[in-house]
Amino acid sequence: MAVPASDRSPLSTLTLAGLGAVALAAERADRLADELAGRLGVERDEVRAAVADVLESWRREAGRLGDSTGSTAARVAAELGVASKEIVDDLELRVAQIEHRLRLLERAE
Repeated sequence: MAVPASDRSPLSTLTLAGLGAVALAAERADRLADELAGRLGVERDEVRAAVADVLESWRREAGRLGDSTGSTAARVAAELGVASKEIVDDLELRVAQIEHRLRLLERAE
């Protein structure tokens, strides 16, 4: 299930944009490999394989950064004393329950 853009952190959005750019660059990379092979006199398949290896390495690194983004943001927020949305939602529910119980007690009197 996709996460709405409004629920993503800026760093997550940037990481996803980077992944998209890498995907769009794949076609250009293929053309670059063809051009390099022609200029260097090397077989196209060898240059394409080298370019594909570099792109795959970038994709793995971008994925790793994306995975660590959420946990890093959570640690920073915790160190700064900022409550997560989940904690705030839980507290709102608890306050609503207490208010409801108080209303019930007030009616009973």
